[in-house]
Amino acid sequence: MKGHRPSAGSLVALALSVSLLALFVLPIVALVTTAPLNAFARAFADPQARLSVAFTLYASAVALAISLLLGVPLGYLLARRSFLGKSVVESVVGLPVVVPHLVAGLALLFLFSPRTPVGSLFRWAGVPVFGTFLGVVLVMTYVSASYTVLASTLAFRAVDGRLLESARCLGATAPTAFATVTFPLALRGIVAGALLTWARSVSEIGAFLILAYTVYPGPGYDGPVTSPISVYVYNLYQIGDLGETAAVASLFVLVAFAIFLTVRWVERAGILPWGPAELGR
Repeated sequence: MKGHRPSAGSLVALALSVSLLALFVLPIVALVTTAPLNAFARAFADPQARLSVAFTLYASAVALAISLLLGVPLGYLLARRSFLGKSVVESVVGLPVVVPHLVAGLALLFLFSPRTPVGSLFRWAGVPVFGTFLGVVLVMTYVSASYTVLASTLAFRAVDGRLLESARCLGATAPTAFATVTFPLALRGIVAGALLTWARSVSEIGAFLILAYTVYPGPGYDGPVTSPISVYVYNLYQIGDLGETAAVASLFVLVAFAIFLTVRWVERAGILPWGPAELGR
């Protein structure tokens, strides 16, 4: 029996896929190989660089938790409920995705300005926003939470309603059906949205330059003065030391890549409610 020969369509798909993968990989290879080995050693040893990376991971974890807490219920409502103004709400949810970074920063700046009612309220409560941990989390949540809502909406919408009807016919209450059927089936999509949310939050810079260029100790963070990693790398680039810039940027890229690999490993290990066989489909 002769071996199966790939079709022309398969070869075209392969060529296009390899081209896109090359676009993903080659810039990272160029980034990593630009930094001298001694620059990597200095980046790992630099307490300011390590602090910036740790702070960014901490702030992004808090922003992700907020996005999940608020975004998943909203995604469920958009997927499973009909209400007046639903199309408007869906448009509002998608708006932060298309708003330019600097525009997002300006919008938050004007909202929390001491001259506005919201800014005055925060000032009266003694909760600073500009140059604080809260400011960083607000920026991250604003620019990234939409991905949690959008992914959750698609995930909940994809759950077969007949399964829910079967569960209800077997005596399950609405909360029980949600906890045992709807949520487990939607969890894979929610996790995918969480990854996108986290990636978007740590990649932000434009709004940080306006709202939280430098982060000072305050509520939620009592460490030394620092900045998000994107701002830290931007400052190195402004100085003109490309080797140091590439080294610190590569350090964070490796950390982010390790996080993505860990999530994939957890999926493959079957710890989450879907098995390895399902992932291969």
